[in-house]
Amino acid sequence: MAKDELGIGRRVRSILVIEDDRATSRMVNDGLTARGYNVYTAENTTLGEILLLQIQPDIVLLDVQLPGESGLVFARRIRAEHPTPVIMLTAMAEVHSRVSGLEAGADDYLPKPFEFSELVARIEAVLRRATEPSQNRLSTEMVFDGWVLDLLKRTLISASGVNVSLTSAEFDVISTLCLNAGTVLSRGRLSQIALGREAGPLDRSIDTLVSRIRRKIEGEACSPAIIRTVRNGGYVLMCYPTRPRPLSEFPPF
Repeated sequence: MAKDELGIGRRVRSILVIEDDRATSRMVNDGLTARGYNVYTAENTTLGEILLLQIQPDIVLLDVQLPGESGLVFARRIRAEHPTPVIMLTAMAEVHSRVSGLEAGADDYLPKPFEFSELVARIEAVLRRATEPSQNRLSTEMVFDGWVLDLLKRTLISASGVNVSLTSAEFDVISTLCLNAGTVLSRGRLSQIALGREAGPLDRSIDTLVSRIRRKIEGEACSPAIIRTVRNGGYVLMCYPTRPRPLSEFPPF
């Protein structure tokens, strides 16, 4: 992982871009490098995996359609073996690919073609969620239905003591629901608080993330009891954590 400095106390972030379209790769590389990031590029997942192990990037930008192994398959392998945040790059028409990317464990997705400024905003939002200094977070645990959510360590522990693997986006969604237990949060509000961005009318990111969280804490239950869906409303956490407090009393994510 890059250890250079940009000014006092600011570490240079490293970004791995796995994209086979050379024009897109060059544009992203040049733009992010100009903004002070260390950028590494690969045209396929074979080279991408080598670089992933060598440089241990702070974030991966991963195209869905790649020669050989697809970006979706590689995203699942990254999520199973590494904590590195992933942003999927998908073609505008590939709605199913966007959903599949989130289901594969991606932290966010960005449809092509995209504005460079939006790419930078997505990168900074994901990095902020994943690496915000612990002193800006609340040092406490929240317990609900036997689960222990640690807001400082950003971990979720089961009643049997098993550490459940969560992406940064999944953690921010479940923690937002915990901090607002008993309150129905619309999809738009959840996206705004947890993901740091507005949700479009066809954006299914929150639905996909909630579905992934449910599978991890409730299995394949047809009638989930912990996170309920409120028709035309949104989602609500039905179990009140110990010492619950409203979101306004907590530092922002």
